[in-house]
Formats: sequence, C-alpha cells, structure tokens
Amino acid sequence: MHVSVDGKLVALEAGATYADLARAAGVPDALAARQGGQIYELFRPVAAEGEAELLRFFDADGAMVFHHTSTHMMAQAVRRLYPDAKFAIGPADAEGFFYDMDLSHQLGPDDFPAIEEEMRRIAAADYAVSREVLPRREAEALFAELGESLKLEILARLPEDAEISIYRQGEFVDLCRGPHLSRTGLVQAAKVLSVAGAYFAGDESRPMLQRLYGTSFPTKEGLEEHLRLLEEAKRRDHRRLGRELDLFTFHDVAPGFAFWQPAGTAIYRELEGFSREVQARYGYREVMTPWIFRPDLWQTSGHWGHYRENMFVVESEDETVALKPMNCPGHCLLFQETVRSYRDLPLRIAEYGPLSRFERSGTLHGLLRVRGFHQDDAHIFLREDQIGSGIEEVLEILRVIYGTFGLQYRVELSTRPEEYLGERALWDRAEGELAAALDRAGLPFRINEGDGAFYGPKIDVHVIDALGRQWQCATVQLDFQFPLRFGLEYRDQEGKAQTPVMVHRAIFGSIERFLGILLEHFAGAFPSWLAPQQARVLPVADRHLEYAQSVASELRALSLRAEADTRDEKLGYKIRSAAADKVPYLLVVGDREAEEGSVSVRARGETKSTALPRAAFAGRLAEEVRARRLELGAHAE
Repeated sequence: MHVSVDGKLVALEAGATYADLARAAGVPDALAARQGGQIYELFRPVAAEGEAELLRFFDADGAMVFHHTSTHMMAQAVRRLYPDAKFAIGPADAEGFFYDMDLSHQLGPDDFPAIEEEMRRIAAADYAVSREVLPRREAEALFAELGESLKLEILARLPEDAEISIYRQGEFVDLCRGPHLSRTGLVQAAKVLSVAGAYFAGDESRPMLQRLYGTSFPTKEGLEEHLRLLEEAKRRDHRRLGRELDLFTFHDVAPGFAFWQPAGTAIYRELEGFSREVQARYGYREVMTPWIFRPDLWQTSGHWGHYRENMFVVESEDETVALKPMNCPGHCLLFQETVRSYRDLPLRIAEYGPLSRFERSGTLHGLLRVRGFHQDDAHIFLREDQIGSGIEEVLEILRVIYGTFGLQYRVELSTRPEEYLGERALWDRAEGELAAALDRAGLPFRINEGDGAFYGPKIDVHVIDALGRQWQCATVQLDFQFPLRFGLEYRDQEGKAQTPVMVHRAIFGSIERFLGILLEHFAGAFPSWLAPQQARVLPVADRHLEYAQSVASELRALSLRAEADTRDEKLGYKIRSAAADKVPYLLVVGDREAEEGSVSVRARGETKSTALPRAAFAGRLAEEVRARRLELGAHAE
C-alpha cells in the first residue's frame, strides 16, 4: 500500500502500523497520526491508502494526544497513592489536562510532589499503552470488579451501538475513546498545577468531585519554559490588570456583565471607532435594530430550535420574548423592507448594539467569557457571482485590523456540523467557496471538521498573543440558509427574483473579549493611540500647577487624552503612580519648562527625559496617535 505524508509517497507492507509509516517517512518524533479526519495511535494499523498526517508535540492535536496519556499517568499515580480513588472523566487539550476523581483524601498542593514523583516512576517504567474494544457486558463486569462506579455510570450513558474501548498501561486500565501515545516513557516532564471542585456530569445535586489539573512535556526544558509562561500569564491576567488600572469591574448583581470605568470606556470607544473607520472605507453602512424579539423571528431563523438554551428568554404580559444573541435575523428584516436590485449588491450593513447569551455561571471568565457584549458585527448580502470577491474583501479587512495591533493569526475552515439546516449540496458548495477564497488570499488553513454554525460553514481566525497563546476571535460565515428561510429576494438584470447569499462577519468578535485579549497581549501597556490616558503632566511644585494645566489643555484641544496630576504629592510619588498606571508619556514641568514653553518628556519604561517645545511634543503625539503606531516615539529627537 502507498500513503502520502507531507507530499512524500511512502510504500508500506500490508498490515503496517502508523509507527511503521513514521519510520519510513523519517519522522522520529511522531506521536500519532491523522487520516480521514480521525486520529490514530502509532500502534494502530494504517487505515487506508492516501493522505495521512503525522502529529508531533508542536501540533495542537499531537499535544492533545500527549496530554491525554499524561492524564492516565496522573490517574495511575493517584490510584497508587490513594487506592480508594474512583475516576470520572479526564479530558486533555493542547495546553494540559485534568481528571475528575472521587477519593477520601482532600488533595492539596502538599500532595502534588508525591503525585509527580509517581508519574516519573510510571514514565521510567516505559509501559506500553494498548487499546481493546470490549462488548458492553464485558466492560461493565470489568469496571464493576475494579469498583469504578463512576465509570459504570458513564457506560450506562453511552448509546447502545457505541464502540466501547479501554486502554491499559501497566496495572492501570481506563475506559476511554483515546487516542493515546504508544508508551509512557515519552512523557519526560509533568507538573500537577492545581485542584478544584467539579460536579459529575455537571449535576449540582451530586457530591462534589476533585478536579486535578496538570500539564506535561517531552523535555524538562519545555516544562520549565511553560511554567515561566504561566507565571507571566498570571502577571498579565486581564482581570487583575482591569482592577489595577481601574478599567472595569464585575458585580454579583449582574453576573457576566462588565461595569466600565472611564479609563476602560476610553479604550473600548477607541476600538469601536477604529472598526467604524475601517468599515467605512469598504462601504459598510451602520444600522440599529431592537434587542428583544418575539419567538416568531427566532423560529424563522432556526435559533429557537438550535440555539434557545443559549438565549435569555423572558415572560412579560403573558408573552414570551427573547433578548437577541446576534444581529443577523434583524438585518434580514431590514433587507426585506426594500425592493432590491442586482445593482444594490453587495449590501454591507454593520451594527454595534448590545447582545446577550446565556453562559453557565461556572464558565464566566472576566471579559473573555461574558453574558453581555457587543460585536463589530456586519452582514453582507451578495449575488452568487460576488461570493469570492466578497470573502476576499473580508479577509483584507481582517489583515488591516489585526496588522494594526501587530497580531499574527492562524485560520481554520469549520465545516458542516451534525445538526444543520438546508441541503448538503449547498453546504459542500459553501465550504468550497470559503476554501477557494482562502487559497486566493494566500492564507494557509486547517479543516475543523463539524464545527460550522448550524446555518453555514465558517472561517475561524485565531490570533496569537505575545505569549504564543491562541485566541479565537474573527469569524466569517457563508450562509445560503437565512436568505431562503427569510424569503429574501433581489431582481436580476432581467427583472427576475433571485435569492441573495449572506456573509456573517465579525473581526474583533466580541469587543469585550478582544479588549481582554489585548490587555493581556500588551500587559496593560497599550500603544499611545489605545491608552486611556496618553500623557500625564507632572508639576514639580505648586507654582507650576497653572502651567501644567495649560499643557494638558493644549493636548486635549488636539483630541488627546491628557491630565495634569495636581495632587499634593512629591514628584517621585507622581512618577511612580504614572508608571503603575502605564501612561505612555510623562511630562515633567518646572521652572525651566514654564519659562521656555517646553516639557521634559519621559516615555513609559525609560529613565531618561527629553526636553521638547510643548507644541512640538503635542504635534508628534497627535501624529503618533493618528497613525496608530505600536511603538512610542513622540519624544524622539
């Protein structure tokens, strides 16, 4: 048989495994393989001829497989130390893993070193990992014998026709779908990170389990670097910075909704204004639609049947209404209100109004997961012959906006989910149009099988921050279904009614979420155009107050955000305070500056000052802000 890996055709004997494929392809660090959309262990026989991908640790799915086996190693270690432990679920992803468990001993940080040491012994033993498929009754008997009552509950929840697989390593056996590494010795460095409470299957009526978190790497150096980044991530945590910089707060009276202080609102409005400015260049027109609708609208759109559990539904005057989680149905109504011609398309409309989605309280996380938010939301109504150019235009806007922040990004094409609206042929066509547009734009992408919206496939964009973390932000969805469901029409050149195609797009995604990501990316030290206060004027003594205030007023006259620090404090204290607030420019003014009409400029993070005429600095800062530069330079000679 022949299998292609990275464009290289490899000849294999019948019955060869993916480990054989990795050796023949010269990929010694392969951890697993992906073929036909499924991930296989290296010890599994090659499933078919054709394309295959060998996964390594630096691949997200390769890291997931690595961490999945590490999860089992952690559970095996816990079982050795605490024999009464019973296990529920132990998922993993590219960042790490956790396992929910029930044991009489309350785990804490003091227990972590012993668990890690036992994991090192399991790695040193280099146990082979094996997979078996069992009949349901045999699996039930096995886990009953092991006393794994939680595993028996999980088995009972599986569909009758489900394939039941178990994995073994040494004396440890677990109910698991996989995939896994081929041996435990590959996990050379592991760290138990924390423990928290969790309910089995999210059922709050059940006793609480212990959720043990960890991460692992092929080398000790990799783990050490990861732990360093975790500490840096704590320093950059947007929730902490939001409090310290007085940007926003959250209160129990409105869970999942942010309260914005003036400083945070300034950043928010800058982002919103930037989005408006870019969209205007491309012909978008802004609209406003209601934020509460009757169910009729959501039934037409399909949200009532596919998304209702994520919506806030309200009973009022014996009537049911729902707060909107998205703008697209309202924009379809706006399109309907006018007879449209082929000459009117593409029609680009945008909206920044409030949206709300019901997120479980346990999932809320600062600005990154909220219930109330705003999007730089827009919809484009196109003729079918405009699809390619329309998608390419959105990708160009994406490049402009992310490029302004210096953000790199990667792209996924999310395809038809199990539950979807419309005909399969239309979905295939829509997916093909998105893939072709990405190819023409020169954007490499990976397929994210089954993760499209229920009404259409989408391009998902993941930005990469200063710590190398990836955040899903922009989405571009190609939709043949909504125009059909809403009966949208335009007249073609012959006067015949035609159905438009709809593109849903948001570049920031949620402005709240994007601001939170930027806060962590810049560690609160925003470029001058985004900073809530762009310059702070520090008078040396009380006799310089009037001059300081006049400098601040001159800057504000140029629409710059500047204040004079008139507090009765020493200059050193004011400098430290401005540094803590991460103000881009400190302007110290004393006798000489007042006499010369100048300012002594100190840029954020620097210890030396530069003397400049006040008007010169004001002009330079105004230009720096206008150009939305990332680096500070208004003080440079």
